[in-house]
Amino acid sequence: MKMRGISQYKLLKDYHFSAGQLNRLRNNHNVNTYTIDQLCKILDCKIEDVAIYLEEGTSDIEK
Repeated sequence: MKMRGISQYKLLKDYHFSAGQLNRLRNNHNVNTYTIDQLCKILDCKIEDVAIYLEEGTSDIEK
């Protein structure tokens, strides 16, 4: 988002992004594919740029 010059505030006000979904993203909770699709369109990026797959029960990203 920083590279695209889009703040969280701009997502909410200019793109009418859901505050609830933004909060879910901030807290690493489940989000639906529609939300990911909209975020990718806004940021003009691929899904790999905004999400990773973690197996169930995995609590952290391995480095």
